[in-house]
Amino acid sequence: MSALPLPALVGLELAQQALLLLAVEPRLRGIAVGAPAGAGKSSLARGMRDLLCSGDQSVPFVELPLGVDEAGLLGGLDIEATLRAGRRVARAGALARATGGILYADQVNLLPDAIINPLIAAIDTGEVRLEREGLSVQSPARFVFIGSYDPAEGLPRRHLLDRLGLLLVLPRAMNEQARTEVVRRNLGQATQTLSDAYVDELDLLRGLVQAAREQLPQVRIDDEQVEQLVAMAALCGVEGHRADTFAVYAACAAAAIGLRDHVEQEDLELAVRLVILPRATRLPPPPEPPSDDEPPPPPPPSDADNNTSDAPPEPPSDDELTIPPEQVLSALAAELPVELEQLPFRALRRGKTGSRGTVAGKRGRHIRSIPGDPRRGRIDVSATLRAAAPFQPLRRAQANAHAAPSRVLLRSDDLRIKQYRSKAGALFLFAVDASGSMALHRMRQAKGAVQALLQKAYVHRDRVALLAFRGQNAELLLPPSQSVELARRALDLLPTGGGTPLAAALLAAIEVAQQARARGIMQTVLVLLTDGRANIGLRAGREGVADELQTIGRAVVAAGIQTIVVDTQRTYLSRGEARKLAEWLAGEYVYLPNAQGEQIAALAVDRVER
Repeated sequence: MSALPLPALVGLELAQQALLLLAVEPRLRGIAVGAPAGAGKSSLARGMRDLLCSGDQSVPFVELPLGVDEAGLLGGLDIEATLRAGRRVARAGALARATGGILYADQVNLLPDAIINPLIAAIDTGEVRLEREGLSVQSPARFVFIGSYDPAEGLPRRHLLDRLGLLLVLPRAMNEQARTEVVRRNLGQATQTLSDAYVDELDLLRGLVQAAREQLPQVRIDDEQVEQLVAMAALCGVEGHRADTFAVYAACAAAAIGLRDHVEQEDLELAVRLVILPRATRLPPPPEPPSDDEPPPPPPPSDADNNTSDAPPEPPSDDELTIPPEQVLSALAAELPVELEQLPFRALRRGKTGSRGTVAGKRGRHIRSIPGDPRRGRIDVSATLRAAAPFQPLRRAQANAHAAPSRVLLRSDDLRIKQYRSKAGALFLFAVDASGSMALHRMRQAKGAVQALLQKAYVHRDRVALLAFRGQNAELLLPPSQSVELARRALDLLPTGGGTPLAAALLAAIEVAQQARARGIMQTVLVLLTDGRANIGLRAGREGVADELQTIGRAVVAAGIQTIVVDTQRTYLSRGEARKLAEWLAGEYVYLPNAQGEQIAALAVDRVER
């Protein structure tokens, strides 16, 4: 069953208006549509293609598959053409093939960074540069980008959304009448009885787009209207200045669609709905009520005054009829959802929901193949053959001996090895002072923090470990893990009592961090729950403990470990030992004698994301 034509889509009137704006004003660059599965996202993209096509003239429509690789996006070496021509021949990628048309990516939020980064560069520059396999090609890449995603599966990269002029989050559910109409139109589409009914309407929209493009250069927008859009963006907490420019473009395009030469209030409202509100990071404040200090209204004129002038009252000026920006904003702000987390920029501002980054290694996802020594990596057979293929006729001609036709002549510079990149989280290492009267309280705090972090450890690719120190040494109770069950068993019985061997705890923390680094976890946050009163050194006795801590503290800093010292001592008993310890470790000092586990976990996560 083919997709419904654009005028036949039900409940997507605002999305259709957004596509008209994008068809008229290409400087808006593109649109991102967030909606649950089956809401008609792909039908909107194909409707945009039909909108731009006229008569026998069509525009390129390139669909970016979810499994596209770098070669499919940027292009690469055309092996067959290279073998025929005897020289390197480039093959155009999806970005170049979409020039002059539409590039559509469904599930754009699931595309890897290796694909998103070149896409962002092409949207910014309008060109694509190919530098690989001995090729150096520069091609135009001027297209309209349409991306769709399901918000339940995560959000697209903020950097990509920031470069698209129009953002739209479709409603999650329709009423019963609208759902019935969707089914009816799809059934009619199956028998080809509906498509013809909307042919004339689609032709009218095409003609409107053409007329609006001709009208757009004559559209003017006042400085006061620009200031009104900027004020709305500021009140909604929109970051950056791209949104302000996109809002002006959208308002002018809306006026052009109305075949007007000046921007009206309704054009500003449409620009706010499609550009500013989806980028909101906070609810705008309501308009301030009139203060009680305002002077009372003037008294009605007396009869004497009425007799002195029989002239009719003057009509209000245009300035008096203008709707204040605060009133317009308060009306539009009602469209914001109660939970701002539904909006992409608000959710992204709260923090990423993916991994803490990526690291190169010998395992993970294969991102590219580069020239190299096969003894230092895994050889990529297909990439090696592609690199050697263009030179086979020349090498056979240069060879003295007659080589077998099926034999491939390789050289060392043909060899390609695979580069991998794996997701790397952070290690949260809790070192708990299990000595003294506050030991049980600190253990409860650590247990709550560990459990809070483990609930999100899988999403962020993080590991959590727990180290307890008392008596003469430190003991690793929970090795780096993501298992909630393993943590529960390890934390059921927590030993307490004895001296405070802080130096032994810091040495153990360095060892755990080094082991984690060898496994690809490059970032370690050490959370020390202690009062800072160390009384057991690495050597017998209490003498020289402070010097040991300063020396080991420098080693902790050199190991790249970020430290948070949570002071659990009561203020009237503290002599600043924990604060000094934080200075020696070049870490952060926090005084939380009665903190909950969730508070401590939030501190650790905030330290990673700075």
